Amino acid sequence: MQAKPQLLVWLTCDGVHIDPGTGKHTILGVFSNIKGRSFPVVHPYMVWFMTLTDVPTGKHRIKISMGLDPTRMGELIHREFESQSPLHRINLINELRNLTFQQPGDYSILIEVDDEPILATSMTVTL
Repeated sequence: MQAKPQLLVWLTCDGVHIDPGTGKHTILGVFSNIKGRSFPVVHPYMVWFMTLTDVPTGKHRIKISMGLDPTRMGELIHREFESQSPLHRINLINELRNLTFQQPGDYSILIEVDDEPILATSMTVTL
């Protein structure tokens, strides 16, 4: 029986620095909601940082979708990554530039690995 990939960390932040000597990740400016002055709001740059484990050895696909209506979300990120072993922790840095929010509300976010949902969450956008 194969374990489902597990999401250990999910953060929205301003950036991630990787120390070239140690490989350690430093997370910069963690936030959980966005406040704008008027709509539409364009957020110039953010990072969705995540750590996965229990991912079978080999190549995999991650997909992240978002929308005000959880039944009609748009795909924001779709990329491949590789797992060396189900025992490894895999850090993924997902950069988003000029993300536009047309109106205030709770935007649903769905994260999938190989078309299997691993997290459904939300981000609040207000004035």
